[in-house]
Amino acid sequence: MSRYTPIELTNMIMIENPETNEILVENRRNPTWPGVTFPGGHVEVGETVTQSVYREAYEETGLIIEELKMVGIKEWPLENGARYIVFLYKTNQYHGQIQTGREGEIFWTTREQLLNGQFELPNTFAEMLPVFDNPEINELALHATVDQVDQDIIWQ
Repeated sequence: MSRYTPIELTNMIMIENPETNEILVENRRNPTWPGVTFPGGHVEVGETVTQSVYREAYEETGLIIEELKMVGIKEWPLENGARYIVFLYKTNQYHGQIQTGREGEIFWTTREQLLNGQFELPNTFAEMLPVFDNPEINELALHATVDQVDQDIIWQ
């Protein structure tokens, strides 16, 4: 069995306003994964995962973020045998002016508003939120096989 697995690497960042406890979200225009989510994107060739988070945050929000904390990952297998991995980060340290980017409208909201059905959320986005908020959960593994049973799992 080969130990090599092709991997698509991405990131996502929860930016929190420490004064209002609001979180910055993006209403994505992407028809393949539409809805309200956190900023983020692909890790480009030649950059580290952390560098990609700083870049994506600036490109999508106009904010310069600081004091990043990696909180976990979200992952799932792809049909071609590859894996898709999202590195999840959060911060409440930033400066600059919010600017809507080409990917979607950027705005502040609360967790409650995010989850009360007011917004369309992408598939599995709500299931990922505990990884950001609960330090005892560090991974959301989708369609993982445990004891030959295919299921969605949150690993702790």
